[in-house]
Amino acid sequence: MELMKRYQALKDKVISRKEEFANLMQFIEKETAYLTTPASTKFHLCRERGLLEHSVNVAENLLKIKAVLAPEISDESCVIVALLHDLGKAGMPGQPQYLKNEPSPKQKAYGYPATTPYRFNKDLLYLSVPIRGLYLAASRFPLTEEEVQAIVYHDGQYVEDNRSVAAREGKLTLLLQYADNWSGFIVETAE
Repeated sequence: MELMKRYQALKDKVISRKEEFANLMQFIEKETAYLTTPASTKFHLCRERGLLEHSVNVAENLLKIKAVLAPEISDESCVIVALLHDLGKAGMPGQPQYLKNEPSPKQKAYGYPATTPYRFNKDLLYLSVPIRGLYLAASRFPLTEEEVQAIVYHDGQYVEDNRSVAAREGKLTLLLQYADNWSGFIVETAE
């Protein structure tokens, strides 16, 4: 599958923390819904494997952007933050954040699908996507301070809580915000 080849090529760019990253990704891939979950419940890439496709798109766009604007930032950091920025959407081990919605009895009777394909898993304790992602990753992988900031604030001004970092974002944070927006609003809406 083309998506899995793109994904592996990105993971292969992590060199100095290769072993730790491989262990983290093995945990994520085997214990969470990261490889199968949608990117959203009803918006961009609302389909199986949507999160993986979005994460790969963000990583590839981030590498392109940083090559022009900030070549001093390592490919490794770019790949790490891009692949982990929405990790929280995978939920917790054994408990995905997004569950498939079933059509209502009336929708079934008329042959219609569910109004929205997915819904939030109400059995999960609420954590924001970046915080859940850090919870899953940080105890298993050595993130830098810049990587943590980029992951936590990747939604930029679209999230009220992010005002605390306004005008204090590091380069990696700004580049991840732009790659995420470009992927979600341009690349993935063209499909």
